[in-house]
Amino acid sequence: MLGERQSDELNRRNTAFDNKLRPTNFDGFVGQEKIRDRLLLAVEAAKARGESLDHVLFSGPPGLGKTTLSYILGEAMGVNVKTTSGPVITKPGDLAGLLTTLEPGDIVFVDEIHRMAKTVEEYLYSAMEDYAIDIMIDQGPNARSVRLELPRFTLVGATTRIGLIAAPLRARFGLVNRLDYYDPKKLAEIVSRSAAKLGVDIDNDGALEIARRSRGTPRIANNLLRRVRDYAQIRAGNFITGDVARESLGLLEIDPNGLDDMDRRILETICVKFSGGPVGLSTIAVSVGEEPDTIEEAYEPFLIMEGYLERTPKGRVATSLAFERLGLSRS
Repeated sequence: MLGERQSDELNRRNTAFDNKLRPTNFDGFVGQEKIRDRLLLAVEAAKARGESLDHVLFSGPPGLGKTTLSYILGEAMGVNVKTTSGPVITKPGDLAGLLTTLEPGDIVFVDEIHRMAKTVEEYLYSAMEDYAIDIMIDQGPNARSVRLELPRFTLVGATTRIGLIAAPLRARFGLVNRLDYYDPKKLAEIVSRSAAKLGVDIDNDGALEIARRSRGTPRIANNLLRRVRDYAQIRAGNFITGDVARESLGLLEIDPNGLDDMDRRILETICVKFSGGPVGLSTIAVSVGEEPDTIEEAYEPFLIMEGYLERTPKGRVATSLAFERLGLSRS
């Protein structure tokens, strides 16, 4: 019980930290320029017509700004944003309870929408198109359908695995956007802005050093900034330079290429134990003591993007670059 309370408190603190650094408007949102321009255009057009915004779907790896953009859309449209997640909505009644409390134009943000139960997902079809849902009352001979009219609203879905969303649901989103990883310069700008909000001084070299090791992800950049801030506060007069960032990130075992301890363990398993592969995902997971889904969603995208790993029909294969980074020779 104590462990659960400590975990809940840690989650609340992390959420509060994320919210503190999260931009609240499009001007403060760095990167993803094409998506930002499309959304701005859609917002301006919807407001000019006096209509609600079309349904929006965000896809891409975690930590790139899907949730942030959802709240920015609410701010831009001047409406409320109600947040939930796919696994939480387990019954049609849960969905009905959420949708019937909306005001006209409100945004419903569903995180991890691909994990929504199929029975609930089917109720979304009419809700998104006709702004009404049919709920069954009672069972057997007394069963009857009741149609609930809904205000015009905007559904914003976020997913890390768009391929798992059923085609009929995906087709009902008018704006489908995939967020991509950030380059170090954009991440350095985000780090500098976040440092200003946290009240810590940072120079360009310090921001770029953190950005280079952040796996192209703003959430990771902000988390690393928090750790570097602790180091700078105690040992560097609350000023983050390139050297301070390198020293503190070295303590975290994050190398200059952004590889952390688990990344190296995955690559070492493939390169050393299995001679570079191919090797199956489940075998890798058992070898490093991690869940296959976690490896596939949290670690592999970065390793593949950076050219350390390849997916083949027979399994995962380490590249020559992986051997080079680990200081190994390929036999």
